[in-house]
Amino acid sequence: MKDFFNYEVIAECPHTRARVARMSTPHGIIETPCFMPVGTQATVKAMAPFELEMLGARIILSNAYHLYLRPGVDIIEKAGGLHGFMGWDRAILTDSGGFQVFSLASLRNVSDDGVEFQSHLDGSRHFLTPASVMAVEESLGSDIAMCFDECTSYPISEEDARRATLRTIRWAMLCKQSHSRPDQALFGIIQGSVFPELRRLCGEALVDMDFPGYGIGGLAVGEPKRMMYDVLELMDQLLPRSKPRYLMGVGHPLDMVEAIALGVDMFDCVLPTRNARNGSVLTSRGMLNVRRQELKDDLSPLDPKCNCYVCKNFSRAYIRHLHKAGEILASRLCTWHNLHFMLELAREARRTIVDGSFPRLLEYCRKVFGDETD
Repeated sequence: MKDFFNYEVIAECPHTRARVARMSTPHGIIETPCFMPVGTQATVKAMAPFELEMLGARIILSNAYHLYLRPGVDIIEKAGGLHGFMGWDRAILTDSGGFQVFSLASLRNVSDDGVEFQSHLDGSRHFLTPASVMAVEESLGSDIAMCFDECTSYPISEEDARRATLRTIRWAMLCKQSHSRPDQALFGIIQGSVFPELRRLCGEALVDMDFPGYGIGGLAVGEPKRMMYDVLELMDQLLPRSKPRYLMGVGHPLDMVEAIALGVDMFDCVLPTRNARNGSVLTSRGMLNVRRQELKDDLSPLDPKCNCYVCKNFSRAYIRHLHKAGEILASRLCTWHNLHFMLELAREARRTIVDGSFPRLLEYCRKVFGDETD
């Protein structure tokens, strides 16, 4: 595995637990902390692969559950794997789809062996096991695959959370036993909701299994922010500093920077692209709704401090006009800008960790975005 995947810490913040690392994969080197644009259906909505390259994205995320149901693994294999199918020659991480099985599928039946469920697309019935999910992810050919896990909602009883945690541990062991592709790193996923003893139980069990990296799942599902940060503090104590940590599904600017301060390396979230399609953009002064009436005559850029293609070439008034007219370009331009913001924020985190000024970035994000995470 070391021939294909390697993680090396190259700088650490003297004031926090933040660090900068280089992670090598078969499709290139990724500097962390990093934000991964979400391409659930083998595409980042409203963006072409070459545009993502222009933005500096080195890794994107796709979803094994969705691709298994549509278009199916066979056609992707015929195309030479997911990289060839979607025309993306940089790194890809595939989520196993555990969250989607539990949130989208109807009539599901969970057992220690796997999950029987009804497709949200056509009602067809399927049975996913740790072994079958590994087979799907290996066929997709992603650089990083995630274990199959049982996701939980919030709030949840400690009894139900324990049951899901024990099942997640069992499935992680079965995934590791089934996974055989040497050019694909398999990350374990730590569950346990907001219960410290369950998080510790799951974390210690998965560390003993010696995965090359670890996902932290089951957060940002409605729990208070302080609870999420408490879990991350515990994970920083439990997880080896020599391996990458991936906070799954979290991508609000402040949450990302707070998590970086607690030793997290990798992030993904649909909100920057979803919000963009709804006219909500990230700026150095916080969120901006471009549909607002007062922007009708505003010829300034979305963010005067931003140097992205959109801010260099288009005004708030123009982008508002596009949204009001229902033009596709509105979604494309706002998505471009929001992804640039998140990727640039990760780059700024790396820069400030190296030069020792990361705490100033953290305080800035708390000031600008703090009210939005309460």
